[in-house]
This record gives sequence, structure tokens and C-alpha cells, in this order.
Amino acid sequence: MKKVIASTLICTSLLFAANSDYKYEITPMLGGVKPEGNLDLTNQKNYGISIAQNLDEEHPFDQIELGILNTTNTDYSNSNQNTKITRFFANMIKDYPINDKTSLYALMGLGYEKFSLEQFENESDGFGNYGVGLKYRLSENIHLKTDIRHLVTFEGNNNLLYTVGLGISFGKKAKPVMIEEKAPVMEKKTVMKAPEVKEPVIEKKVIAPLDDDKDGVINSLDKCPNTITGSIVDNTGCVVSVDLQINFDSDSSLIKNTYSNKIKEFATFLKKYPSVQAKIEAHTDATGSKNYNQKLSERRANATVKALRDLDIDVNRLEAIGYGELKPIQSNKTKEGRASNRRVEAVIKK
Repeated sequence: MKKVIASTLICTSLLFAANSDYKYEITPMLGGVKPEGNLDLTNQKNYGISIAQNLDEEHPFDQIELGILNTTNTDYSNSNQNTKITRFFANMIKDYPINDKTSLYALMGLGYEKFSLEQFENESDGFGNYGVGLKYRLSENIHLKTDIRHLVTFEGNNNLLYTVGLGISFGKKAKPVMIEEKAPVMEKKTVMKAPEVKEPVIEKKVIAPLDDDKDGVINSLDKCPNTITGSIVDNTGCVVSVDLQINFDSDSSLIKNTYSNKIKEFATFLKKYPSVQAKIEAHTDATGSKNYNQKLSERRANATVKALRDLDIDVNRLEAIGYGELKPIQSNKTKEGRASNRRVEAVIKK
């Protein structure tokens, strides 16, 4: 029993993981149970289903799970009788991402097992359980899951339960709606005034200096006309850095097709100015460890360099740099802020 308590404490000490973009997950399961030797029961095959609710980020756990598992006919090893066992359970689950597709998870909770035929001191009873599992993403909302759980009844009997299942997420979370507060409209009072005699006003037309590329430097002072959109320029109108406006999905270095025009525009700029070199700087949000985010940002920078190389840009003109989570431009406490921080920028070297 001391070993069981120690193992439970280790499981409860695990912390921090990412939350799903969906509200719920349903998981049909198959598996088996190996009972403790003194229970006079043979090994069991089971099947069942669970449904989990994904919790918000402020919760210490990621999911709360409710489920049911039924065994097929299970023989008593010392007689010709058999029984069926139905187990109900409720668990708290914590997820730990490993890479883009794989994560570990830990679970702990309580349940109740009911015997259809109680024999040889095998009686319906409550139990506590804890365990660990592995989850592999097959698509955006479908995961292959497998886990192993240690069940301990209130009477002290032990069972080792193992399952494999298919987790199906549903009920996508709606994005928060920003409500703009309008200032109250003040009631206007009509005041009668004597008519005023106004002197005629002669309008003077003021012609504003032209800035064709809209970089903030007028044409007459612009030494680098036709600046690429989204650039930061110096006082002569020449590019200092370019926001490539490429954002990534969480824990991903894949550049979506929607950003291909932006990359082509930057490649055209580099071809127009062949003496220009660029540092490709990539960033992440603060989800996950600093070490993992550093490597993820380096993969994003290298992916952008490869996209430019595929457009015939000499890689010797490009330097890939990853800054991990060190340079956020918005708060990592909101979903929108984290999305903005998963970005790539180009700094011009002349």
C-alpha cells in the first residue's frame, strides 16, 4: 500500500501542458485487465467508452474524463462459474506535448466496479486509479491513444488495466467576440443665435508631397523607391527590416500556402537588390519549455530560408536565426497574442 501511495504522489506532481481548441473528446476503447493473483479471477477482456471535457488554460489539468468499461465473461479460476464486471470511472488528465504529433498524458481519479456474480470475496466496490498514456495525432481532431492504469479497490485489491482507443474531438471553441463600447450620446440643446456676418474665405490648395511606396519617406528624399509592403525603413527610405507576416500553428514549423505570395514578394525584392543580405529571424510563443521553443524557432527560420531558396535566392545571402520565446510582441496570456508571437521577420544586412 505504501508503494501505491508513493506512485500516486509522483503522478500528482506532474504539471503544465497545452489545451485543445475543441470542447469535448469521445474515445471508444478496447483492452484488458490483469487481476491480482489472490482474486481467483482469470485475465479479462474489456470494451467501453469515455467522454472528456477540455478545460480552460487557468485549470491545473487539461481534461476531466467520465467513462465506463465492461468485461466479457470472466471465469473464476477455481470453479466453473463466471462473472461480468462493469467499471465506472472519473479521472483528471494532464497532457505533456513531446513534438508536433505525440504527447504523453497522466491521469488519476476514482471509480466503482460492479460484479454480476459476486464469489470468493470478489464484491462490488469503489476504487482509486492512476496511470500514464501515449497520444498520437492522426488528424486535427482524431488521436490514437493507449494507456495503462493501476486500480486499487477500497478493500485493497489490485488490478492492472490497459486500453487502446481512438480519441475524437468535437465542439470547436468559438473565438472571443470583442464588444466595442460606445460613448454616450449627449443630448443637444437648441440655442438661438443672432446671424453672423462672415467674411469670404479664400481656400488655398495645399499639395502634399508624394510618397508612392507609402513607406513614410517622400519621393524627393527616398533613395530606395518601391519598398516592399510591411517594411521598416530608415530616413532615406531604405529597408531596415521586413515583417514577412508569416504566422505558424502552435508547435508547427509548416508554412501554409496562404503565405506564398508574401514570400514571393520578398524574393522579388532580394532579386531587385542583389547586394542585400537578410537575417531570417523566427520566434515562438511561451507554450512549452524554453529549450524546446528555441529548437522550434530554428526549424521555422530554416523552413523560411528553404522557401526562399526554392525561389532561386542564394542561401549565402540568408542567415537563419531562432530566438525561441525571448522576443514576444504581444502577451502570451491570450490565444491571439500567442498566435502573433509565432512569427518570422527579416532584418536587412547591407
